[in-house]
Amino acid sequence: MQALIRKFNQNQALLPPKASNKVILLAWLGGFLAIATVAGLAEGITAPLVLGSFGASCVLVFGFPDSPFSQPRNVIAGHVLSSLSGLVFMTLCGPHWWSVALAVGTAIAAMMFTRTVHPPAGSNPVIIYLMQPGWSFLLNPTLTGAALLVLVALAYNNLTRKERYPKYW
Repeated sequence: MQALIRKFNQNQALLPPKASNKVILLAWLGGFLAIATVAGLAEGITAPLVLGSFGASCVLVFGFPDSPFSQPRNVIAGHVLSSLSGLVFMTLCGPHWWSVALAVGTAIAAMMFTRTVHPPAGSNPVIIYLMQPGWSFLLNPTLTGAALLVLVALAYNNLTRKERYPKYW
């Protein structure tokens, strides 16, 4: 136990540098515009398009757009694979603590195997466990909402930054 506690105190790294106020403001605006687009469309067409995990996706896509976790393939495939995992385990095993645990673990493994890791998507099986939606959840809100977030990110990040987004497809 002491070895574990000592390990917590070793290698005291410094905090990462603070982003500039401009970068912070642009990330705020990007997140606002993306969620406004998805939520506004959902309200206009009365279809579910918003997932709680999309807020965390915005943190990555607008705050850290160069990260591998923020690339379009990771955002879309990560959300789809994770929701698929949640729906499969919910359907096969029911809403049990162990089935949601299996779904989250499987979602992590599937994203890693396909090189589409998107950490916010890891919460999708938990959302499915709590909501117990039908299979249409895979299309709306998962696929449609994630695709809309990526479309906003493509336009916004390329209009507001010198760097190219995405880094890869």
